[in-house]
Amino acid sequence: MQLAFQASGFFCIAVLGGILLMLLWNSIAFFTDVPLFFFLSGTVWQPENQQYGILSLLVSTLLVTIGAMAMAIPIGIGTALYLAEYALPVLRNWLKPAVEMLAAIPSVVIGFIGIVVINPAIMAIAKTSNGLNALNGSVLLATMALPTIITVAEDAIRAVPQAFREASYGLGASKWATLQKIVVPAAYPGMIAAIMLGIGRAIGETMTVLMATGNAIAFPKGMLSSVRTITANIAIEMGEVPFFSTHYYGLFATALVLFIISFAVNFAAEKVTAHIRKFQI
Repeated sequence: MQLAFQASGFFCIAVLGGILLMLLWNSIAFFTDVPLFFFLSGTVWQPENQQYGILSLLVSTLLVTIGAMAMAIPIGIGTALYLAEYALPVLRNWLKPAVEMLAAIPSVVIGFIGIVVINPAIMAIAKTSNGLNALNGSVLLATMALPTIITVAEDAIRAVPQAFREASYGLGASKWATLQKIVVPAAYPGMIAAIMLGIGRAIGETMTVLMATGNAIAFPKGMLSSVRTITANIAIEMGEVPFFSTHYYGLFATALVLFIISFAVNFAAEKVTAHIRKFQI
């Protein structure tokens, strides 16, 4: 069994390395025709006019993701604290599966809800002619990231030894003071991991943002502007692009940028978590 587990670990690493090599190989072919500087700094993505600027797509991706996390993090962490520390066992046994069931809803269904529910709501509240924008995508991505954030954060909170709480209560601290000063700091590494997993879930989502953000390639001017993310751009154009053309290789280059962003998020999470654990020890 030890050899089987070890082989599984190496297999996962090999698959990840193969994906990276594939992206690098095709991206190199693209950068022989398009300079890296113009690719990263250009704001116009029009392959038919030989313009391959990714900056508008990159900013759109970050805008939607940041908006989603601004909603998902406080709601997710707050829900996890309630489930772990305040909810009655009977209520928790109902709420926890209900939260986890959100992860079972297909992304195309979430996107459909964005079109028929969130879209008219944004139009009515913001008085805009179109509700398919970055805000719509952020609301949907926040909803999709909540199960991951809540589940992982709650597990981290419940993993804090009960002796920590009892020692705090023995010194006369209230439940809120114990939660704020003892439980939450002890659960920081797991909570940060939950947030980073939520960010990864939001950055990599395709179908929902493809359906709900409007897919305008123009540089975003705010949360109420229609945007196109990197994942949506790849999904829209890969099926119709001529193989082995500059446009074809350019989509691999955008995928490489997304891969690097995801890797950077996970690497930063690991470093921050390790630093917090070292400080706690």
